[in-house]
Amino acid sequence: MGVTSEAWWAVWWPWILLWTVTGAGLAALLTVTLLRLVRARRTVTPDITDGICFYLHDKMVMDHYQMRSYTAALRKEVEQRTSDSKDGTVRAKVFGVGADGGRKENTEVVSRYLEVAEPISVIGLIMKVLEEKRVIVHVDLPSRSVTRSTALLRTTAGARDDVRLRDVEGFVLIRGRYRAMGDEGPSTVFLAPYGDPADPSQGPRVRVTCATEGLRTQVPQGTFSARCLGKVQEWNAAEGVLEVQAMAIFR
Repeated sequence: MGVTSEAWWAVWWPWILLWTVTGAGLAALLTVTLLRLVRARRTVTPDITDGICFYLHDKMVMDHYQMRSYTAALRKEVEQRTSDSKDGTVRAKVFGVGADGGRKENTEVVSRYLEVAEPISVIGLIMKVLEEKRVIVHVDLPSRSVTRSTALLRTTAGARDDVRLRDVEGFVLIRGRYRAMGDEGPSTVFLAPYGDPADPSQGPRVRVTCATEGLRTQVPQGTFSARCLGKVQEWNAAEGVLEVQAMAIFR
C-alpha cells in the first residue's frame, strides 16, 4: 500500500503543484481586477455635488425629477439611510421634522421625504443618477480639456481628438472661473473663458444665463471658481460665446 501511495505521488505531485499554483494565481488576478474596478468606479463617479449650491433652477430641477421617475431611486436612498443604524432603530431628520422609531417606521419616514421633496433635496440624487448612467460630460475650461468617457462618446457620435462643446447634446458639468456681467435684473449672466487668458473678456467664452431668483447666495465680486451643470444651447461665432442653460451651479 505504501509503495502504491509513493508511486501515485511520484506521478501526480507535479500536477497537484501546478493546479495549486494556477488556482492561487487566478485568485490573486481576480482580487487585483476587483480592486481596479472599485478604484475605477470611484474615479469615474466622484462626489460631484461637493461644495455650496450657488444656483438652482427650481422648475427645471423638479421637471426633470418628475419626468424621469426618480421617485424609486429616492425611496431606495432614504430607506437605506433610515436603516443604517447599529441598534436597529430609525433616526432621521426629514427636512426639519425629526423621526425616531423602529424599522416599522421606515415607510412613514420615506413617505415624508417623497411628499416634501424639494429642488435642493433632489438635485444631488439627479446628479448621482446622471453620473451612474454616464450621461454627464465633464469639461474643464482652465485646462481646455474634456474628460473622455462613455458620456462623451454617446453624445458626440464617436471618439475624436477635437471635441467641440457645441456638439455635445447631453448634460455638461463645466468647471471654470466665472464672473458676473452687468447689473442684476430678472437674469444674471456669468462668463467663463476657455483657458487662462490675460484678458478674460477676449477670446472664446462660455456664457451662462441664470434666473436671478434662483441664486442661493450673494454673487461674489470678481472671478470665482465654480462648476455649472446644464445643457449647451448654441455657439455664437460672431462673439465667440457658447451659450449654456444652467440647471445648477456649485462653488
